[in-house]
Amino acid sequence: MTNGVQMGTRRFGRVNWMGLYTLSAREIQRFMAVWTQTLMAPLITAGLFMMIFSIAIGPRRGEVMGVDFTTFIAPGILMMTVIQNAFANTSSSIVIGKVQGNIVDTLMPPLSPVELVIGYLAGGTGRGLMVALAIGLGLLVFLGIEVRHPVWALTFVILGAAFLSGLGIVAGVFANKFDQMAAITNFVITPLAFLSGTFYSVTALPPFLETVTRYNPIFYMIDGVRYGVIGVSDGSPWTGLAVGIGATLAISVIAWWMFARGYRLKA
Repeated sequence: MTNGVQMGTRRFGRVNWMGLYTLSAREIQRFMAVWTQTLMAPLITAGLFMMIFSIAIGPRRGEVMGVDFTTFIAPGILMMTVIQNAFANTSSSIVIGKVQGNIVDTLMPPLSPVELVIGYLAGGTGRGLMVALAIGLGLLVFLGIEVRHPVWALTFVILGAAFLSGLGIVAGVFANKFDQMAAITNFVITPLAFLSGTFYSVTALPPFLETVTRYNPIFYMIDGVRYGVIGVSDGSPWTGLAVGIGATLAISVIAWWMFARGYRLKA
């Protein structure tokens, strides 16, 4: 006992609210400080995707699942942009800290592994939500696409951003160099995003590929947002909700384990 406090007991209580708030605020301020790169650039990229596919394919494609092709791909492009930015936020934060050697500034304060995971997730999810809001407003203003089921859309945007933020933590801890991080982004995240029903209905795939796609959690995130925005989907939103929650919890546990063990974080 020391001054009435048992050794090993944090004086902050069960949760270090101040530390958790500080880490979350830092992660949010990171992307807000360069908003032209982190918020404006994704909006422009999504707009270019919409314009290119609308001009090149839209007029000849016909309807997909009862809606025109441009309307069909809009939620997929929105969600694809959200997950890419959520992943980039957490992964870049950790890799930069490791390369520059200042990751110790995050690990040394009295933050538990759970608090570290939540703090990083808050930053990545916050960026994903802001990107979704910006693109959603663009779809409403320029294409007149209104959100049919706002609660479902918001739920899947949050789940998708949280899942990819957790995946970004895992990738950032695993990678020791920028080229390793680039390899993970190019050969894992981008294919998963593009091959998850962003630009097509999975029912149009051969049976084997459709089955494989349905094992991809990102498919359910994109499909769920499509249901929330335009009211059509390849599967039940309830199934997507269960998969999304399960995948997010699973990746968060892996991230917690990495922080708890100091995996690839301790010299």
